[in-house]
Amino acid sequence: MIADWKQVDEALKNIEVIGHENNKPVSIIGFAEDLRCIGIGTDAAVFYYPDTPNYAYKVYSAQSLEKKDVEADIYKRLEGSSYFAQCYGAGSNYLVLSFEQGITLYDCLLQGVRVPEQVMQDVENAREFVRSQGLNPRDIHLKNVLLHEGRGKVLDVSEYIKEGNDNRWEHLVWTYKHFYPLINEVQVPLWILETITNWYNRIDTASFGIEDFSKRVSQLFLGKRK
Repeated sequence: MIADWKQVDEALKNIEVIGHENNKPVSIIGFAEDLRCIGIGTDAAVFYYPDTPNYAYKVYSAQSLEKKDVEADIYKRLEGSSYFAQCYGAGSNYLVLSFEQGITLYDCLLQGVRVPEQVMQDVENAREFVRSQGLNPRDIHLKNVLLHEGRGKVLDVSEYIKEGNDNRWEHLVWTYKHFYPLINEVQVPLWILETITNWYNRIDTASFGIEDFSKRVSQLFLGKRK
């Protein structure tokens, strides 16, 4: 395992993850042969290296480097759960995680892949386990949940030490029950998903109503957006 890390460590030195203000996704500078980016967040980017197919490498920006050890500790507390990736170790600016097969719920909508109810229940079970470990399951959204062989798995545990409920998962559950049946197995255009995401990220949580938001989204699907 350590020998595997050494060859990837050399590849990772050829790229740099750049953080941005206002919670914008990171940028990547540089190139390493065979190193493939499989995920981008606001603090880090995740890479896959085919010579170590069982692992993924979460590389942090310099601005967010202090979060690496915090996240490693969270993974340690979640050890043994099948709902989360495993953390096997760390480099100077990255974590070594288990590579998880599957497709995000976001990509399920893009590709028209049906999301079974079991996935929603798996996430509920995962959230219950997180709470049992004294942590707070936050920031669970379409890009942080994987579907694989009919089951769900949760990605990105970095916010589980924060307090408060961001209600993201509760809003997804409501949408799955009340709105998703209308678009089940429909390929949703990327521009529609990105528009909805931008709307959601701008909402005033103090006065937010999921029913009104759903009506606005319905108008977008029906081509009635003003």
